[in-house]
Amino acid sequence: MRMTRPVLILIEVFVVLLIAYSALGWTLYFMQPTFVYKPTREVSYTPDELGLDFGNVVFKSGDGLRLNGWYVPAENSGLTVLFCHGNGGNITHRLDSINILNKLGLNCFIFDYRGYGNSEGKPSEEGTYLDAMAAYKWLTETRKVPANKIIIFGKSLGGSVAAELASRVKTKGLIIEGGFTSYVDMGRKFYPYMPVRWFASFSYRTIDYIREVRCPVLIIHSRGDEIVPFEFGLELHEAANEPREFVEIFGSHNDSFLVSSEIYNRAWTKWLKFLEEYCEGRAGAQQAS
Repeated sequence: MRMTRPVLILIEVFVVLLIAYSALGWTLYFMQPTFVYKPTREVSYTPDELGLDFGNVVFKSGDGLRLNGWYVPAENSGLTVLFCHGNGGNITHRLDSINILNKLGLNCFIFDYRGYGNSEGKPSEEGTYLDAMAAYKWLTETRKVPANKIIIFGKSLGGSVAAELASRVKTKGLIIEGGFTSYVDMGRKFYPYMPVRWFASFSYRTIDYIREVRCPVLIIHSRGDEIVPFEFGLELHEAANEPREFVEIFGSHNDSFLVSSEIYNRAWTKWLKFLEEYCEGRAGAQQAS
């Protein structure tokens, strides 16, 4: 049976579209690392610019890479924040956040993942987990900070790294700001027309990690976040074990902590007070038993 010309044209169009779709899929597949990691090597500024004392820290990952970070002490502080930053830039671009933490009276140890700033190597998912663990070990083993005096804090991609770390180590609390549920979920948001699960070469399963966390959890998210949907923050909150809390802020993904500075600072202050009361309550209960 001979096909009519309109049918042949439809088949040709379908084949062309199928080839184009496949080409787009494979292009996205191979370009994934450039979407996930956007490191900057140049470290242009330091906490000195804000008048903050700091120590430049060089430490090694579990697989032997030299990593770089800053330890920024706060006066008379008993708590230290281990800061896992997002996927772009390097520690230089987190000076505003470091300044806020310092004003809240918190020591801060922020580090660059492999391939970022002055840290050796090339970024990878497993590498980010190894680097966060190495930073934790530097705090607890070299700096001798007790685990119950450490708050693990992650922003955006760093929220997944922080959750993975908190699921494996002892810590006073976990805070995730602007975090997503998983890499696949993010892929579906940006490419709803693609079979993301088939093409995904990363996982970053924040929602699975957070279910394994046994410390108090605070989720901070902006309803106006144009990159990570607000609903993802709500889902992370629902998945977390008690005690947990959710704080809504305002503004875009990258500047909400500045736009909502009053709410943001109040949330941190309230949370820190809760952590102290919660830990004291647990200690008292253990003594009574």
